[in-house]
Amino acid sequence: MAQSQDRAQSGPTPQSKASSPTEPARSPQTRAGKKQKFVVSHLREAEFLAGLCPYADYHDLGIAKATDGLAQAHVIRFRPPFRPEEASTPHYHVVDFQMIYVLKGWYKTAFEGEGAHTFEAGSCWIQPPGIKHSVLGYSDDCELLEIVLPADFKTVTVESL
Repeated sequence: MAQSQDRAQSGPTPQSKASSPTEPARSPQTRAGKKQKFVVSHLREAEFLAGLCPYADYHDLGIAKATDGLAQAHVIRFRPPFRPEEASTPHYHVVDFQMIYVLKGWYKTAFEGEGAHTFEAGSCWIQPPGIKHSVLGYSDDCELLEIVLPADFKTVTVESL
């Protein structure tokens, strides 16, 4: 009888290290097999820099470096006023995933097969890979949060939607 009690006590218990709430449930590797780093980004006006679009400034949130290129996240602040000749070139992005969330103001864009949409603060949308789109307008205070996978992606200009 003593032997069966010893065996029962030698196995994992709810209090054992293997099931501790502080232990990660899975490996620290991502699906892409890359380890991610802890990163913190604070809003600093000086960190809004020229970027992909000549009519907007970007605040990089450090996600690309922390994920070794798996993902990118930045805040986009549009430069007023909206000028269609600058901003309305139809294009698409070569991505695996793209999500946009409106932080401030409003943003209007047209998508191939989906029509025109106006998004206001609190609106969020997914742009499927390769969907052609064109900027139709934005407010003077427009700011977007954009998350893209992978971090290094291409933008392709097209003739029309």
